[in-house]
Amino acid sequence: MIQEHTIPPFYNPDSKVLILGSFPSVKSREEGFYYAHPQNRFWKVLANIFNEEITDKKAFLKKHQIALFDVCASCEIKGSSDASIKKVIPNDIKKLIEESEIKVILLNGKTATNLFKKMIKDIKIPTISLPSTSPANATYSLDKLIKEYEIIKKFTK
Repeated sequence: MIQEHTIPPFYNPDSKVLILGSFPSVKSREEGFYYAHPQNRFWKVLANIFNEEITDKKAFLKKHQIALFDVCASCEIKGSSDASIKKVIPNDIKKLIEESEIKVILLNGKTATNLFKKMIKDIKIPTISLPSTSPANATYSLDKLIKEYEIIKKFTK
């Protein structure tokens, strides 16, 4: 069954970094915001990088000029499994970039990277592929993820 992406992109006119995932998890779709599954290490990684407790996710993202969105506008997916993603319709990422100051796109995981490279051809901003913060990515410890994601500080305030 085709699932629709129901979470709007999060960005501001002064956003400098766009972090793109593949498609929201079941938990994120239920809660209406990105990386909501308690086992996903996304928010822990950012909190460590900026040495800051995150109590208000949107205020944190705005302060650090970070935008969030996903590659897929709709797709066939089983639960939250990236490996099961098929029949993808991509999101309009170009519009978000035109309405902000995005300088780099960070791709959260292999699926986001592969889908982006395959489906989004008209964006000329540098992209950096990073390991997935998903709990399914057991090969990366929290410390290794933090090291990989520290590149974000080059582009944010």
